[in-house]
Amino acid sequence: MVADKSKKLKVADKGENVEEIDGELVLSIEKLQEIQDELEKINEEASDEVLEVEQKYNEIRKPVYDKRNEIIKSIPDFWTTAFLSHPALGELLNEEDQKIFKYLSSLEVEDFKDVKSGYSITFNFNPNPYFEDTKLTKTYTFLEEGTTKITATPIKWKEGKGIPNGVHEKKGNKRAPTDISFFSWFSDTEQKDEMDDMHDEGKDEDDSEDDDDQEDDDDEGEEDDGK
Repeated sequence: MVADKSKKLKVADKGENVEEIDGELVLSIEKLQEIQDELEKINEEASDEVLEVEQKYNEIRKPVYDKRNEIIKSIPDFWTTAFLSHPALGELLNEEDQKIFKYLSSLEVEDFKDVKSGYSITFNFNPNPYFEDTKLTKTYTFLEEGTTKITATPIKWKEGKGIPNGVHEKKGNKRAPTDISFFSWFSDTEQKDEMDDMHDEGKDEDDSEDDDDQEDDDDEGEEDDGK
């Protein structure tokens, strides 16, 4: 009996130590979170100041960019060559796009005055036999956290012209491009947030499962017919 009492006391003492350690751990985590919140506040302030500096130097760079654009205009097929030489952008231009890009005179990326609100990308074209527009612009506007509004210039194609080979083939829940035109990018406008993307992904998965189930049912039906 004496031995049993001694054992219980040790267990009780051990339990008290565990409770004491847990209390200290919770306190440490709370202090750590306070410091983390303080760091995030400083990081936000630093980010705002960095954006202000970036905006200032964007204004300083602009006349230099303008001078560069003037020189680029004298170089034949500059933008076609630049896009095709880029490891990622080179895959965006099909053969017909390359013909249209011969008329591209300059490309501009412009941030809004409030840099965090969004930016626009403008393609300036010389008069050409493909469309009436001399400027094609795509704009990204950040409305609130997780939400982006996308707008673009609707291209006014000349008679007999249109998005060159801009064909999409749907296979299962994926869209396989068939020589998709770069200019279809200007018709891809939407407003989505993270929840919309999650919903679309879930819907695609459900559609894929339904297609698989249908295929299984068809296979079973064929087997039954063959019996």
